[in-house]
Amino acid sequence: MAPRQVLLAVPLMIALAAPETPPPILLKEVARQAGIDFVLENSPTPRKHLIETMPGGVAVFDYDGDGRPDVFFANGASVPGLEKDAPKYWNRLFRNEGGLKFRDVTDAAGLRGAGYSMGVAVGDYDNDGHPDLFVAGVHRQFLYRNTGGRFEDVTERAGVGSGQWAVGGGWFDYDNDGWLDLLVVNYTVWTADFDRFCGDSARNIRVYCHPKWFPAIPLSLYRNRRDGTFEDVSVPSGLAQHKGRGMAAAFADYDQDGFLDIYVTNDKLPSFLFHNKRDGTFEETALLAGVSLPEHGQEISAMGADFADYDNDGRPDLHVTALAGESFPLYRNLGNGLFQDVTHRSRLAPLVARRSGWSNGFVDLDNDGWKDLFTANGHVNDVIEAFQSDRYLLPNSMFRNAGDGTFTDVSAPAGLEATPPRAHRGAAFADLDGDGLLDAVVTALSAPAELWWNQSAPGGHWLDVRLIGTKSNRDGIGAVVKITAAGEPGWRSQSSAMTTAVGYASSSCGPVHFGTGSARKVDVEVRWPSGTVQVANDVATDRVLTVREGP
Repeated sequence: MAPRQVLLAVPLMIALAAPETPPPILLKEVARQAGIDFVLENSPTPRKHLIETMPGGVAVFDYDGDGRPDVFFANGASVPGLEKDAPKYWNRLFRNEGGLKFRDVTDAAGLRGAGYSMGVAVGDYDNDGHPDLFVAGVHRQFLYRNTGGRFEDVTERAGVGSGQWAVGGGWFDYDNDGWLDLLVVNYTVWTADFDRFCGDSARNIRVYCHPKWFPAIPLSLYRNRRDGTFEDVSVPSGLAQHKGRGMAAAFADYDQDGFLDIYVTNDKLPSFLFHNKRDGTFEETALLAGVSLPEHGQEISAMGADFADYDNDGRPDLHVTALAGESFPLYRNLGNGLFQDVTHRSRLAPLVARRSGWSNGFVDLDNDGWKDLFTANGHVNDVIEAFQSDRYLLPNSMFRNAGDGTFTDVSAPAGLEATPPRAHRGAAFADLDGDGLLDAVVTALSAPAELWWNQSAPGGHWLDVRLIGTKSNRDGIGAVVKITAAGEPGWRSQSSAMTTAVGYASSSCGPVHFGTGSARKVDVEVRWPSGTVQVANDVATDRVLTVREGP
């Protein structure tokens, strides 16, 4: 049956014309001035417990429905007790008060948390219009139901608790029943008793042990029963037969068959691409698809992942961060289920050779219609400089999309090197001040969080598309939004899938953002997971367009 077409009536706005060449990207770090005083407490010890170098998830989402994105940080705990036995270890929620000012509402929201937290995933699992939180951690995971501004721990009732060490998770509707399911990214088996000495014993320099000393384990998949509880379907779905050291998960319908697929980065193991077979099961196809390993064929410390269309050809591509010398692989979607490693062709390879990255995101920071690439950087080994020329503390990176398949490094002129280098980990993206420019929030080990306020001069126009699912899940996760502009000189069409799983251990939950360059009007098409297609023509830019799924 052909998809239903629904035409939306959309009010128009007058916007100023944009210059042909977008102005430089300019970011300024303003976390302290904005009221965000969070410090990521990873509790480093002389024994170099592996968990100490891996936390740092952050989420941006509108928890109270006031239209402004708020910020949540997952935080560590004391080691080896793994308890939040002091206020400095609490997870933290900052409410966006407007005007780029934030207020700590952790206590009022009920989100102090417990245990050594790692990552966070945002999704409205009960379709009540309030985004909920899954918080991953070491031997403890939590599901917090948003009751309308306050959160209730429903982990036990929902049936998603686990004794695994989970780095993060992600929400997606794998069976298209209109309810979000939960994928949990498990890393390895670890206890505080692990005391292998790794490093240089002659110089008594101890380092975090190589991942090879830690066993691979499966992912966990929980199917939403639609009554507030979940069923563990890790085994029947086929995921449990594949073991890895999971770091991040990204979701997209890479073969465009109407069902979401899963990409999972693995630490020093081949990464996974799980093709959704549309019958409740998945098949692992990364090697055949060309995204298991970079083109050099070596296992890498694959960290963050983002699944997005960077070249505006209508197909979702993949980007992965890794350690210095391993490249940050960029896989271009060729169609027909195949990808090509274009890291060198895109000119990213030499730009990232000395960088180590964790979280990442394709985000159009200058609104020119081409998704740029942001990476949160820092090495895993805090004494790496005693062994080689790589650096532990690093500035973040910004690579501008030239629109011809290549990227240029604009980190320094954008302002990212104006602050002290740090061991950055998580990163999330949203328009925090409502000016149409995307901002970034970044975490760093034992250091203050960073809020990178996008101060780029007005140039390109923009459009945010806010989705409200009715037959599909309430967040519209998995819906593909396409915009076209017939007379636009820089681009002709763009597409983005709604997702909250972006980067490493982090979550970006907001409208689907498009920079539109000089285009002041665009045509919008939304393809919902249900199969419904809605179209709006001549939509004015420089605004937020809300699309409710039609009948």
